[in-house]
Amino acid sequence: MQHQPSLDELFERRQIYPDFEPQERLSRLVGLDDQKSRLAKILGLLVNPNGLERWAAKFHASEARPLLEVVLRRPPLVVLAGDVGSGKTELAETIGDAVARQERLEITLYPLSLATRGQGRVGEMTQLLSAAFEHTVQAASRLKSDGKAKGGVILLVDEADALAQSREAAQMHHEDRAGVNAFIRGIDRLANLRLPAAVIMCTNRLNALDPAVRRRAADIMAFGRPSDIQRRHILSLRLSPLGVSANQIEALVMATGPKQNRPGFTFSDLTQRLMPAIALDAYPNRPVEGGRALQIAQSIEPTPPFRDVARVAGL
Repeated sequence: MQHQPSLDELFERRQIYPDFEPQERLSRLVGLDDQKSRLAKILGLLVNPNGLERWAAKFHASEARPLLEVVLRRPPLVVLAGDVGSGKTELAETIGDAVARQERLEITLYPLSLATRGQGRVGEMTQLLSAAFEHTVQAASRLKSDGKAKGGVILLVDEADALAQSREAAQMHHEDRAGVNAFIRGIDRLANLRLPAAVIMCTNRLNALDPAVRRRAADIMAFGRPSDIQRRHILSLRLSPLGVSANQIEALVMATGPKQNRPGFTFSDLTQRLMPAIALDAYPNRPVEGGRALQIAQSIEPTPPFRDVARVAGL
């Protein structure tokens, strides 16, 4: 490449938190309260370690120093892994709002463009990835003053296995290997500089990620299909106010759960397919009816599960 890539080439957009729209989107991710809380805490400590210092001073004084060193030395990387439609990408795109409000800092999200993989020309992907991390370092460096963070940066890598797939794969091109090396160098650079920055990776194929990338993760969070309790909560929240009875909700919970020959509904199956189908079926001449909602649920095939198969030499 002969020119420095522009921000438009590197990132899909820029999102600044706190902001009302992502806050609303985050609130609609019902059934993921544990993941929300855990991810907000992890990212909060990565972009603003002073919060952990204040906690230690309040509750443990100097005795917590050895523990703090372990926590604060973790690489600034979190991996969200799970089936399609499990909510991980939506959470990754909106959790910055919770972190911004929690830490009382402005957080900027940079979603890495899939075009960053380049066109396969020698050195292209490596240069693009290096440029993306360079921009992240520069942006985060401007937010650090006297050891304190004035804001934070989150670099989001969706479909991460496309960029950081295992270098053990027999069919892997040398340019892809170089790209993975560049990615690892970027993570290590952020860790060594201790900047107010974090990287979130989302993947459907955890086993396809390079082992060195997985080892650097401060946390690997698993996302599955919603349980009976989660589906009941989602369905009740939206349909009970419309007059759908508790017994009808329970029948919908069973209809959207796993069967002997098929998996249960994903979060997106419930919120992006089933709910709109129920509303559109009733619109514009009649109200939503529980019995009809059940028929619609029984007619929808859940999204097939994504097979997480590690494609490495000898397998």
